[in-house]
Amino acid sequence: MNSIKMTGAKAVVESLVTEQVDTIFGYPGGAIMPIYDALYDYEESVNHILVRHEQGAIHAAQGYARTSGKTGVVFATSGPGATNLITGLADAMIDSTPLVCITGQVSSHLLGTDAFQETDVVGISMPITKWNCQVTRADDISAAVAKAFYIAQSGRPGPVLIDITKDAQFGQTNFKYETCTNIRSYYPRPKLRKSVAEAAAKLINAAKKPYLLIGQGIMLSHAEQALVEFVEKLGIPVASTLLGLGAFPNNHPLYAGYLGMHGDYAANIKTNECDVLIAIGMRFDDRVTGDVSRYARQAKIIHVDIDASELNKIIKADVPIHADAKEALKVLTALVHKKVHSSWFQEFKDAKQVEIDTLQESANELHSEELKMDEVIKMLSEITNGEAVVVTDVGQHQMMTARYYQYNKTKSNITSGGLGTMGFALPAAIGAKFGAPDKPVIAIIGDGGFQMTLQELGTILQSDVDIKIIILNNRFLGMVRQWQQLFFEKRYSFTNMISPDFIALSKAYSIEASKIEARKDLKENLLKMLNHNGSYLLEVMVAKEENVFPMMTTGASVSEVRLN
Repeated sequence: MNSIKMTGAKAVVESLVTEQVDTIFGYPGGAIMPIYDALYDYEESVNHILVRHEQGAIHAAQGYARTSGKTGVVFATSGPGATNLITGLADAMIDSTPLVCITGQVSSHLLGTDAFQETDVVGISMPITKWNCQVTRADDISAAVAKAFYIAQSGRPGPVLIDITKDAQFGQTNFKYETCTNIRSYYPRPKLRKSVAEAAAKLINAAKKPYLLIGQGIMLSHAEQALVEFVEKLGIPVASTLLGLGAFPNNHPLYAGYLGMHGDYAANIKTNECDVLIAIGMRFDDRVTGDVSRYARQAKIIHVDIDASELNKIIKADVPIHADAKEALKVLTALVHKKVHSSWFQEFKDAKQVEIDTLQESANELHSEELKMDEVIKMLSEITNGEAVVVTDVGQHQMMTARYYQYNKTKSNITSGGLGTMGFALPAAIGAKFGAPDKPVIAIIGDGGFQMTLQELGTILQSDVDIKIIILNNRFLGMVRQWQQLFFEKRYSFTNMISPDFIALSKAYSIEASKIEARKDLKENLLKMLNHNGSYLLEVMVAKEENVFPMMTTGASVSEVRLN
């Protein structure tokens, strides 16, 4: 590729085009104005989505990355524009989402002078990015962008940030773009050691009660098919973390359930009854393990992860395998013996029935005339056949959706896992639709979380994106209220939520909307929403004091899951 003389701002856009970026989420401002001016000439090849807040931009980029499998790209200006990205950067870092965020910065001669809208975003974001840098010369722009994309999407994915001073954007450079394929001392693709795989296979082949836990790493390594082949050869029960939902079809006969604080009873308690525990592409989050001192003490543990820092960090593995999930699964599948574990899996079925019976008994004791969140999710799952892209916010509705929506397709569960960011769902759903334009995208949000980023209804209006929004309105900050009820003697301290007229608000943004309160109206209105041409908001009034069970309380063991 021959070099071409151009401004640093144009070099930014040309670099993105070379990386095959087709969508950017952003908000212009003074320090990034030269880049936006350059972007003006690329309207035909790059789709820029003007959000209403920079946090909306980065959550939208997360949704885009999670459904498309590509790297999400964000533009923001300096100062408050850059700092508004911080929550999204932290969210993307802990949930392994590849992002390239480009922020404008004051001119280099003003750095450190407290100039207008100057903030040290590189220093602020360092702990919550996989890599970041500041560029002060136009000549360094293309190399920085190339390095950013390589780091963001290789190994364990994550967010990167490039802060570009205004003089670097205005400056001239001989542009030549070289894709980055290697960085000294950075080894994103570990080599699987055969001896370690053989040691793992030996444990698996001797197991009477093997148990497989999967996380998002399965999808990040495109290992879905390899996973099915491994599971079916071994006849092993499979449970999923929150972010792993969709990596293995929920309707598969060997699917054992959802792990975690509000996960399935069987999936949780059997962790402490298996003899070999295999964890692939998951990090033993505290919501999954409960009290680590009482977690799977009886089992031999095999842990596969591409990030070496996750191995033995929380749970000590008998066989830690530093490897890509897909590669590890293929090697292990060749080494394990074909088996059937019918009696072991029957124990999961029996425990599941205990959960069903107990929850049904509890439901019958409550005022059943009120519509419940789980009813809404179950019906939505049935109507969509578990094949929609479902984006959830954070709270009770998130756990209800994880429990009762039957995820049968990969990359169909988009949620904020490790950080638990309220306000995530609406902008993330917008990005998810741009990442998967041919799939129905449904955002399920609580009345509290919706009001954190509801301004992104304006993004829907301007971009004409088609997403369906379900607000499960219980007039409370529901998850906090649940804890206040169970552990703080029903002292509902500032969790009662008074909301605006969501229907009028939606229609003010030219988004069709309706509201229901009765069970008899549910199916008809869900179908109306799903069949509507364009975005639609459905507000569902649900029981005010419905709780999510099962529940593993803080400090409890996975064997101590509460059913009521």
